[in-house]
This record gives sequence, C-alpha cells and structure tokens, in this order.
Amino acid sequence: MGNEALSAETTTPLDVDYRAVQQSPEFQTLRRTHRSFVFPVLGACLAWYLAYVLLASYAHDFMSTPVFGSINMAMLLGLAQVVTTFAVTTWYVHFANRRLDPLATEIREEIEADAAAASVTAGVTR
Repeated sequence: MGNEALSAETTTPLDVDYRAVQQSPEFQTLRRTHRSFVFPVLGACLAWYLAYVLLASYAHDFMSTPVFGSINMAMLLGLAQVVTTFAVTTWYVHFANRRLDPLATEIREEIEADAAAASVTAGVTR
C-alpha cells in the first residue's frame, strides 16, 4: 500500500547547469514549439468562450432559438464548450507526443550524458 516511487532506489542527483540548458538552442526550440501551439490555441479558446458569454448576456433571442424540441442554441453552444475542451486536450496530447516529447527527450539525454561525462572526469562514479 506504499508509494513505489518513494520506496524505489534513488539515484544521485545530477549536477546540471540549468541556466546553460535554458539558454541552449535546443531548449529555445522546445519553448518556441510549445508556445507556437499553446498561445494561438489559448487565444482561440478564450475568444470562443468570450463569444459564448457575450451571446448568453446580450443575444437572448438568438440563444433561445429552438434547434430541435426543447433544445435551443444556448444548450448546443454550452455543450460545444465542453466538446471544445476535450478536443483541444486531445489535440495537445497528440502535438506533445509528436513534437515536444522528442525534443525534450533529446535535451534530457544530452543533460544526462554531460553529467555522466563530468562525473567520470571528476573521478566520481554514479
């Protein structure tokens, strides 16, 4: 019933120059790639949500328009907000798996290799 992560054998922490990693071209590419997805999608989602709120506040006739039976535009657009959330989440996971994770793995492997090389040259085995 314990936490396997806490009871697992731990390794010695790496001695990493995080500022150098942050300034590296690879990390900058990772950040640029992440931001090129997140900021436009965030802007679009916020605009979509704001449009929904404004329509609900000021376009009562439009939002109360029946679509089928007792289902009106407000209900459909409200449901579309939830669908949008799941769609964007799925889209981001796909994007991260395809574009971000390979870059992050490359950076992590480079950091680990540099730290291992530094520990060998310092005469310390890990």
